[in-house]
Amino acid sequence: MTRWIFTLALALWAGAIARDAANDWIDATVLPTLVSEVSTEVRDRHGHLLRAYTVADGRWRLPVTLGEVDPTYLRMLIRYEDKRFADHHGVDPLAMVRAAWQAAWHGGVVSGGSTLTMQVSRLLEDGSTGRWAGKLRQIRVALALERRLTKDEILTLYLNHAPFGGNIEGVRAASYAYFDRPPRRLTPAQAALLVALPQSPETRRPDRAASQAAAARDMVLRRLTDADVIDAAAQEAAVRHPVTAMRHVLPAFAPHLADRAINAAPDQNRHDLTIDRPLQIGLERLAADAVRGRSDGMQVAIMVADHQTGHVLGHVGSARYRADMRGGFIDLTQAVRSPGSTLKPLVYGLGFDQGLIHPETMIADRPTDFEGYAPQNFDGLYRGELRVRLALQHSLNIPAVAVTKALGPHHLLAGLRRAGAEPTLPGGAPGLAVALGGVGLRLEDLVRLYGAIGNGGMAIDLRWRDAPTDDFQPRRVIQPAAAWHIADILRDVPRPTGVQGTGIAFKTGTSYGHRDAWAIGFDGRHVVGVWMGRPDGTPVPGAFGGDLSAPVMFAAFARAASEVTPIASPPPETLLLPNAQLPQHLQRFGSDPALQAHRPEIAFPPDGAIMTPGPMVVKVRDGRAPYVWLANGQPVARTHRPQVDIGDLGPGFSQLTVIDADGRSDQARIEIQ
Repeated sequence: MTRWIFTLALALWAGAIARDAANDWIDATVLPTLVSEVSTEVRDRHGHLLRAYTVADGRWRLPVTLGEVDPTYLRMLIRYEDKRFADHHGVDPLAMVRAAWQAAWHGGVVSGGSTLTMQVSRLLEDGSTGRWAGKLRQIRVALALERRLTKDEILTLYLNHAPFGGNIEGVRAASYAYFDRPPRRLTPAQAALLVALPQSPETRRPDRAASQAAAARDMVLRRLTDADVIDAAAQEAAVRHPVTAMRHVLPAFAPHLADRAINAAPDQNRHDLTIDRPLQIGLERLAADAVRGRSDGMQVAIMVADHQTGHVLGHVGSARYRADMRGGFIDLTQAVRSPGSTLKPLVYGLGFDQGLIHPETMIADRPTDFEGYAPQNFDGLYRGELRVRLALQHSLNIPAVAVTKALGPHHLLAGLRRAGAEPTLPGGAPGLAVALGGVGLRLEDLVRLYGAIGNGGMAIDLRWRDAPTDDFQPRRVIQPAAAWHIADILRDVPRPTGVQGTGIAFKTGTSYGHRDAWAIGFDGRHVVGVWMGRPDGTPVPGAFGGDLSAPVMFAAFARAASEVTPIASPPPETLLLPNAQLPQHLQRFGSDPALQAHRPEIAFPPDGAIMTPGPMVVKVRDGRAPYVWLANGQPVARTHRPQVDIGDLGPGFSQLTVIDADGRSDQARIEIQ
């Protein structure tokens, strides 16, 4: 009996020594690096993937957590690969014995004995599975991993490092590459395929070996059905689902803004933007449609923002992000261009603030020489005296320059800077041409300006990250009443043919030589800017903002919201009066009461007259010479005498206008039969 007790004690002592030695061996294990380089990601405001970048060696390795993966896939994976994963300590002796017995019985490998933890150890070290030294190292690392990490952490490592063919690593990259969806939304058929792929990723790649991929998937489905992980109906439906022989391009939405975000913070692996992915996708399709079929090298840039928060919701730098004749890699929201007529709302808004004009103020549209600068209207016509409201709605040049002269062009530039814009002056000192586009601005600058008008005249913190901009200082660009007047006027600007857009205040612009076509608009919440032109700045004959950019802008509004948000009611201080009830100095721009007593009047023909065809002599009384006579907006005579022969106007209705030296005018509408 004593001998047996001694033998048992000796065995226990030897076992304890062996156990301690094994523990020391495991504890002394030098683990591989557990943190691997992952793809830099750019996500939208809801956490959805916008764009990803490969790691240094060209692999797609998108980081993923357990919560971002379909639970059915996780159950399938554990049941198929390592059903005792929750219970073992890195090595499953039963599985290894089973694998060895099957190999001996069948004369070759039938099933593997590796646990998920052992597979993780191999993936982390890119180790061999066919040599005993490699297998022993996997076992040692697996045992050490189990002591230092939780089961969830080990499973997460597998999900991030498992190979899925080619340069795809991790279940999230595989889900996007083969199914164009995040791993949270996998179907049973897709989940089973992703379970099967890592066992032989190159021979089962669905984009190159669809039939082998389908066979491997179906084998997984059968075994999981036998194990009651899925039911027979789900298996039957899954095997009928075809395996498509293709590989999707990983998401690359808002590429220009994504590049900008990474350049601003190159050390970050994840960049969360304010972009709304569904809207961004719609805008990129809209941009592609806008230039499709054109052979003139036309490009487009679009921005959509919420002027209440300043968040950029959509950003399209070009129609296609690629090297092409259209400059697809250029972010044209940042290109400095002439804004054309898009600054006129700011001109009039500043004029309202300074008490120079009111929307109902009469202002002259006549040939004018501003000390050597003699602008003309875009259509070459003149309208005589009309209300400021109509002058802005019809984008007339002479009234806008006249108000700019009264303000001083430096005040216009100061207003732009208060809005957050960065104007570029080609000649250094500002001149009156600034009002008509003689300054360099970006699409982003104009979105800031119009966003401020939509925001009641207060500058907006236009940004593509949620956090406020560090150096942003809220400034008032124009007063609330002036901002409301501008919005009220621009809501009634004539729409392009076939476009409704009720409730949207907007302005178009075309730069000199048809180089830039603009459309900028806002409602009670959104501001949308569109630029179209050639990236190299060369002219595009016949390109107008109203024809090209405005329809794209209204289409962008339709994608931004199902309904237009109404513009706010006028603030209490808003002066809502007809011209006759305005203070005298606001009834007519640039006039004084003494001049109004002797305004020019058309003495012949009288308003409403019916005339016979032939040469026509027109007469004016009062006013101050010289007089300019217009017929249907076109100059027909300039004279110091009160009467002049303007020739035969031809049959039909005509509108006669006379403008005197002080800019005062009178009109008469006649019919020639």
